[in-house]
Amino acid sequence: MLRRHFLLSTAAIGAVSAPVAQAHHGWSSFDQARPIYLEGRAANVAWRNPHAELTLELPAKLALPADLATRPVPAQAAAVDGAGLLKAAQLPARKDPRWAIELAPLTRMNAWGVPEIKNGDSLAVLGFTFTGEKGDAVLRVEYLFLGGKTYGLRSSPA
Repeated sequence: MLRRHFLLSTAAIGAVSAPVAQAHHGWSSFDQARPIYLEGRAANVAWRNPHAELTLELPAKLALPADLATRPVPAQAAAVDGAGLLKAAQLPARKDPRWAIELAPLTRMNAWGVPEIKNGDSLAVLGFTFTGEKGDAVLRVEYLFLGGKTYGLRSSPA
């Protein structure tokens, strides 16, 4: 009986003191009917799994690039209407100066040949945020524009 009590107590203490795993969400949490364009400088880059992420510091006057709708997009293994997303791109309604950016898992970043992003790097992204832009300023990236190249991050290259 004493051994059983010890084991139950140990298990309870371990469960309470164990670090809580962060929730990971798929694409369904994001409003995929409303592609958002952001650009700026990378900060707080975390080049790790489950996906690379960074904070994007936006410029004071964010604007859609004049050529965005006509930029070529690479083919992905997943069915993505890249041209349609670029044409539908818009700026966020919210005015947060910093956004949490969720990129792809490192294996996919490597498959695309994306160079490791460093703090201070300039980049642009097209992706999706939560419906109604509610909650945190988070953007899940569909397309990454970096160093004059466009990378599709939904899936591996086709």
